[in-house]
Order: sequence, then structure tokens, then C-alpha cells
Amino acid sequence: MTEFSTTPETRLARCHCGAVVIEAYLPEGLASARRCDCSLCRRRGPGAVTALTARLKVLQGEEALGVYTWGTHTARHYFCKTCGIYTHHQRRSDPAECGVNIGCLDGITPRDFADIPWTDGINYRLDGPN
Repeated sequence: MTEFSTTPETRLARCHCGAVVIEAYLPEGLASARRCDCSLCRRRGPGAVTALTARLKVLQGEEALGVYTWGTHTARHYFCKTCGIYTHHQRRSDPAECGVNIGCLDGITPRDFADIPWTDGINYRLDGPN
């Protein structure tokens, strides 16, 4: 497994077509990478790194972002309406945090994240089903 730095950093992430570009502050660097097995993530697939919601900025393409919610509508899953790529989501477990799709991060090779830990999202219950 690749060891990633826990040093805080700011990264750019973009969708496939380039319509959406975000800047995200990662308080734990790339070491925060996780995969989740909740009902959406297990279908969507990519892992995510932790960013602070208050410090995530849409630099380009805010109008191109779609949002998907369900259940409690606390988690907000953002995707590009042009190419369909999931870029980030505001977490239900902690709305002060966002998960940023590791496949969208500039300069990252997703193969480096092959062995990242899993979050037990399927059994997570705050106030509703996943």
C-alpha cells in the first residue's frame, strides 16, 4: 500500500470534460483517502479524500454542477451535468466535511489508491437509511 502524507494541502480537481473545476483544502492530505460501501458509493465506485466544506471552492462551472440527494437530504452529491462525473459530496456523517473524488484530483494516479481503507457506510445510521 502506498503511504500518503498527512500534511494539509490544497488540491485542484476537475471533471472529465473540464467544465467543473474545484479547489479543495485537504486537512489530512491524501492520507484521508477512503472508499465507502453505502448504497450510492458502492455503485459509484471511486474513493474520496476528505476536504473541509467551508474551504471547498467551485472555481469554474458552478452552473454545470448537478446535485443528487435522497433519504434525509443531508448528503449532497455533486456531478458534472455535461460528462456525468461525480466530483465531490457533502457528507451526511459530518456536513462540515466533503469527500472529493480521488479520480478527479490533478496529478493523481488512481492506481496509487488501490489498497485504501473502507468506511462502513452500509451500516451507518444517523437518522435514516443509506
